[in-house]
Amino acid sequence: MRDVYYRAGVVDDLALRIACLKLVVPDSVVVTDRSAAWLWGATMALAPNDHLTAPRVSVFCPPGHRLRNGLAASGERMLRPEDVREVDGLRVTSPLRTAADLGRLLHRDQAFAAMDALAALGDFVVPELVAATPRFKGYRGVIQLRELAPMVDPRSQSQAESILRLRWIDRGIPTPELQWSVPALGGGRYYLDLALPGPRFGAEYDGEEFHGEGQRSHDEVRRTWLRGPEDWIIVVIRRSNLFGQNADVDQLLDVGYRRALNRR
Repeated sequence: MRDVYYRAGVVDDLALRIACLKLVVPDSVVVTDRSAAWLWGATMALAPNDHLTAPRVSVFCPPGHRLRNGLAASGERMLRPEDVREVDGLRVTSPLRTAADLGRLLHRDQAFAAMDALAALGDFVVPELVAATPRFKGYRGVIQLRELAPMVDPRSQSQAESILRLRWIDRGIPTPELQWSVPALGGGRYYLDLALPGPRFGAEYDGEEFHGEGQRSHDEVRRTWLRGPEDWIIVVIRRSNLFGQNADVDQLLDVGYRRALNRR
């Protein structure tokens, strides 16, 4: 957050995040949306490249008030008592309320990834999120929330993986298993990001952070084993396939799934 500094050696934990937020927001407001998700530890809910910038803190005030602070994005929001938690004197929307708000207010891809990330905290289960949606009838974005909430899965391990799963579902392919375990070459287990065990069809997202140059040879050995003796059809998706004007993830998934069905 802007104009808040700490020594580089300090551990980035919940206590530090609370201390930083206390320097920016007054006691009367509630930390909400992506700032609340970040505080709870759901970093997948941040906007793309937010880890490289200092976004304004999202806070909301009691009705009739507005925070005049260039460091914070403020407004008014109706919150029930159960929507707000107090953490070391800081008021913040609960993970469940935060998931519902982000599911309504963010772009569809980002909303889905944020809800996955918040569900992964273990503070609520997906049926609770689904059950909470009727109270937002008439609110902005509630139709999107109703659509996405039943598909949330806490097993997703990255924002891009969540978005890939959304593309998969949009293509009409049956709901996949996440982190599906298969026998590994020489013993142990391999894990597929998304998988249909019946037709042995899977998809994996190779981001630069975890699948860079040093990891590619390992990935190739693993996938050669899966495609050979294990008889899986694996679609590998990279950033250029998933994002941008030239994204072709839909075609890649369609072709791979048809191959799996035709082979059977």
